[in-house]
Amino acid sequence: QLQLVESGGALVQPGGSLRLACSASGFALNTYTIAWFRQSQSPGKGREGVSCITYRSYYVDYVEAVRGRFTIYRDFAENSVILQMNRLKPEDTAVYYCALSEGPADTCEVVDNGQYHSWGQGTQVTVST
Repeated sequence: QLQLVESGGALVQPGGSLRLACSASGFALNTYTIAWFRQSQSPGKGREGVSCITYRSYYVDYVEAVRGRFTIYRDFAENSVILQMNRLKPEDTAVYYCALSEGPADTCEVVDNGQYHSWGQGTQVTVST
C-alpha cells in the first residue's frame, strides 16, 4: 500500500516562509506524479489544488494564487517532494495534503479529477500575527 506523509506545517507570520515535505517509505516517490492540495476551514472553500510535479520533474505547475511564491521540487536523497512556501499570506492558511498519480511525464494537473490517490494525513499551515 502506497503511503504518503506530510510534514513541516506550523504557525508563521505573514511574509514568512515554510518548507513542507511529502515523504514516502517503501517505494520510490520519483516514479509518480505528486500534487499538493490544501483545505481551508473558511466557509464555502473546498479542497484546492496548489502545485504538481511529474515524475523525473519534467513538468511542474502551480495554481495562480501561489505562482511566484511557492516552489515545488524533488529531494531525491530524502525520497520526498518539497513545497517551499515564501511570502506567505493569511489566505494560505489551510491543511496541506499531498497525493500521487500515475500520470504522464510531460504534464500534470493541479486539479483532482480522480487521478490522485494515496492521500496523506495533512499538515496544518497557519499564517497569522
